[in-house]
Amino acid sequence: MGVPNSRECNYYHPPNAPFKILFRTRNEPLKKERPKWKSEYPMTEGQLRSKRDEFWDTAPAFDGRKEIWDALRAAALALECNDLELAQAIVDGACITLPHGSLTESYDELGNRYQLPAYTLAPPVNLITESSGESKLSESAQKQAHPPQCREEFQLRVRLSTGKDVRLTASLADSIDVLKKQLEKQEDIKVIRQRWFFSGKLLTDKTCLQDAKIQKDYVVQVIVNINPSVLPN
Repeated sequence: MGVPNSRECNYYHPPNAPFKILFRTRNEPLKKERPKWKSEYPMTEGQLRSKRDEFWDTAPAFDGRKEIWDALRAAALALECNDLELAQAIVDGACITLPHGSLTESYDELGNRYQLPAYTLAPPVNLITESSGESKLSESAQKQAHPPQCREEFQLRVRLSTGKDVRLTASLADSIDVLKKQLEKQEDIKVIRQRWFFSGKLLTDKTCLQDAKIQKDYVVQVIVNINPSVLPN
């Protein structure tokens, strides 16, 4: 009788018991569908971002391992950006088992169970988004009242998919391409391996921080691809 494949097995730890029970579980490929949910009150993008940050910042304090929580966070971000291939690669690389093909419930190789609330995987159906007309009017009024000081530098907080937080010297006029090169120089992470996200959206190289409405108190997510030849930038 052979040893079961760890990707097909999990463990159950009975309360107050010094042992774990091995049992088989099905590992499904990650599905593209995301949960649909409605907030108790209309929620803005900023409120959703804060709610998510609060969960991910406290998640390692729950049962489970920090590196698995970090991998789940990176996979959730990739999935929201419709990059199913990258999300699956992150899950597989961390040896995470998905019994139902969803990130809402998963297990690591040690049998620890991880559960993600719906708001970490998808925005609510009653999300409040600023219309383009209102946005242009607001930006125009702000420019007239307070001309932007684009060259004023600040420390931008960047969170890598490895779980590490990095501070970069940036200004609102800096493009993502410029910041990618700075990150490469500072952390030895090649530009081709970097994929920058903010508020669930992929940031292109030509995008400036001011255009993406990224301020110094915000956190930008950077997924570091292990194999850039498989997952191009």
